[in-house]
Amino acid sequence: MKLMKFILVFSGVFIALCSCNNSTENKSELASVRYLALGDSYTIGQGIDKGECWPIQLGTKLKETGFAVDKNDIIAQNGWETTDLLNALADASLKNYNLVSLLIGVNNQYAKKPFETYVKEFDLLIDQAIELVGKNRIFVVSIPDYGVTPFGSSRSEKIALELNDYNTYAGSKCQELQIPFINITEISRKLGDSNDALATDGLHPSGKQYGQWVEEMLPTVLEILEK
Repeated sequence: MKLMKFILVFSGVFIALCSCNNSTENKSELASVRYLALGDSYTIGQGIDKGECWPIQLGTKLKETGFAVDKNDIIAQNGWETTDLLNALADASLKNYNLVSLLIGVNNQYAKKPFETYVKEFDLLIDQAIELVGKNRIFVVSIPDYGVTPFGSSRSEKIALELNDYNTYAGSKCQELQIPFINITEISRKLGDSNDALATDGLHPSGKQYGQWVEEMLPTVLEILEK
């Protein structure tokens, strides 16, 4: 009987140790962030130092909260439309990521491309992101409103209405797929062209504004990474 009790106690300790080890391994795996940001000029931080763009600022915040950011890569260029991003992804060899963000569409709107093109290609981009990291490791960022900048002030109302359509579609698609959709558009509208809100080009956000974006998205990103 004593031997049986010893075996049961030992087995319990062994199982507990294994559980602790698995928990530690899972925590260690989650603590390693391999992040890929997909987008356009808003993603690369056009008009400001590279270190001030929001994906880099987000990586810095994640490090401050205890995550190891092993990758913080960006696939984006100034002027890219959804078609350009799709082409870039087709040519890229992507692997070993566990977090992907998407912010795209402003140049489709600016170039007056058919809205249906955006809808079709946004869906394809979401599909590719899911294939890369899975649905639970993606977040989408809304398009900021450049109608509040000096560049777009003469057409501010039209720009706002059209970008609302783009963001409404993206948000509804994300809701359908249960993918987080982070609305930073209202931040851009609230700041407008106020002091330090824009880069020197008078169009793109400043590092300070991107910092506010990051504060808005950080709780959601942390929730994603802790799943």
